[in-house]
Amino acid sequence: MKKDHKLLYYINKWSHLTEKDETAILAAFEPARVKKKKDLLVSGEICDYLYFITQGCLRSFYTDEKGVEHIYQIRMNNNWISDLESFFSQQPSKYNIEAIEDSHLLRISHERFEQLLIEIPQLERYFRILFQKAYINALSRLNATMWETAMDRYSEMLKEHPEVFKRVPLVYIASYLGITPESLSRIRRQK
Repeated sequence: MKKDHKLLYYINKWSHLTEKDETAILAAFEPARVKKKKDLLVSGEICDYLYFITQGCLRSFYTDEKGVEHIYQIRMNNNWISDLESFFSQQPSKYNIEAIEDSHLLRISHERFEQLLIEIPQLERYFRILFQKAYINALSRLNATMWETAMDRYSEMLKEHPEVFKRVPLVYIASYLGITPESLSRIRRQK
């Protein structure tokens, strides 16, 4: 593998790439940077890119009619972020994607992504597994908000992703958990 490249490392976890495949993948992704508090995507725009976070932290969220933000994703190093609905349909996004920290990314355009899947069948396998896992995680999160207590959701997040609490403002964590910042403060005091 090319110099222990993180993107290739994660792709090779679920598929087996040749050296030629790895070279083509690295050529298809372009580096991007986004500063803290800057937008990668604004609601109403088409999401033209799929992003792999090499370093940093981002969030995707929508703002309701009352102006309240609802966080859908919090992603950090070695994770993907995008609005897949907009990316695949090429329709305007309902979400914003904003950097929580200065972030370094690798991005691939929709057109190049589709070409790469044809060129490298193993990559299609990787993304099928990735998207299946993302779908299952989204359903699990939806089920948790319906059937688990806020304390249970907080405890699970703390257990599964403790680094989030070191890097993400608590107001964003509260929104992600579907609770108020005040409720999160009470829960944290009880732990």
